[in-house]
Amino acid sequence: MGIEVKLEAFEGPLDLLLHLIEKNKIDIYDIPIAEITDQYMEYVKQMNDADLDTMSDFLLVAAQLINIKSRMLLPVEEKENGEPADPREELVNRLLEYKMHKYSAELLKAREDLASFYVFKEPTIPREVAEYKEKPDMADIIGDLTLAKLHNIFNFVIKKQTDKADPIRSSFGKIKKEPINISDSIKDLQDYGKLHKYFSFKDFLLNQPSRLHVVVSFLAVLELMKVGVIKAVQEVSDSDIAIEFISEKIFTKEDYKNMEEE
Repeated sequence: MGIEVKLEAFEGPLDLLLHLIEKNKIDIYDIPIAEITDQYMEYVKQMNDADLDTMSDFLLVAAQLINIKSRMLLPVEEKENGEPADPREELVNRLLEYKMHKYSAELLKAREDLASFYVFKEPTIPREVAEYKEKPDMADIIGDLTLAKLHNIFNFVIKKQTDKADPIRSSFGKIKKEPINISDSIKDLQDYGKLHKYFSFKDFLLNQPSRLHVVVSFLAVLELMKVGVIKAVQEVSDSDIAIEFISEKIFTKEDYKNMEEE
């Protein structure tokens, strides 16, 4: 009995075999190879207008089907483990693998078709996220420097300030509150950094008018290093430490308050 099929309905010989198995409601693990081979060969006879490459693929599978059909007529062979060998096993595995890939392709095509019904909006990023900048790594800012080296310079400058003080007059007199705070010192340091770009850390502290100014200025240096506005540089281990102004960012009093809250 002939079977009417259209060549363009199948993507290859395995696609045709799956169609025949599903059309005849056959268990893929127990294919009646003689029946399927006859139907397959009937289809191959109708491929008069097929190109040579397409025809060769179908003929190759036809030869394999005929080989399996002939092996089914011979006594059952045994595998190395003693189980009976099924000549159809390799064909079944190929069909199962092809069916899996075909199903995956159909699933992706369905999702592609479904996606055409959706309109996607451009991504919007909240202002807080867009303006967020990752805090700089202190190791990148300080490099080979250590807080101990900075502390040594700080102690040296404090000692210089102490040596300048009158040992007699400094022990008495009115206590006067100096009008200085960390926020003002940070602003002064930024202004100084923008002007000089690259300057000596020790000289900067030595130019402060008092010990309190030295302490607050030292803290200002640490704060601006922390946020990545400046960085400390030491070309060789025993050379003077320099401060380099690396960012045009303005560090305001509000920024300092927010950092204190964190």
